[in-house]
Amino acid sequence: MIDALIAGKLYGTPEQRTGKSGKPFTVAKVRAAVGGDEQAVFVNVLVFDEAVQAVLLALDDGCAVALSGSVTPKAWVDKEGTARPSLDMIAAAVLTPYQVKRRREAGAGGDAP
Repeated sequence: MIDALIAGKLYGTPEQRTGKSGKPFTVAKVRAAVGGDEQAVFVNVLVFDEAVQAVLLALDDGCAVALSGSVTPKAWVDKEGTARPSLDMIAAAVLTPYQVKRRREAGAGGDAP
């Protein structure tokens, strides 16, 4: 596995599920832009940490997000038979624009720059 920081937009709504052991986990998909063009890599995200799950579950399709964790490169085949890259990530931390704004306001005594 590779340690990574991925930034992109949620593709669909994150969903909480329950594992065989009875513990909850969250799955999400992030569309991360590649370079300046319209290409993107899809990141399949799996989250076990309760705090990270809570943040993701509060977000919706299209929300900007940055995740850190371990990734495994994968590939999938589209309808035309073309192999496309993707990543599987076990996320350990999440950051959203809302959290950044809140931290800036707290650090500036309520007066964000």
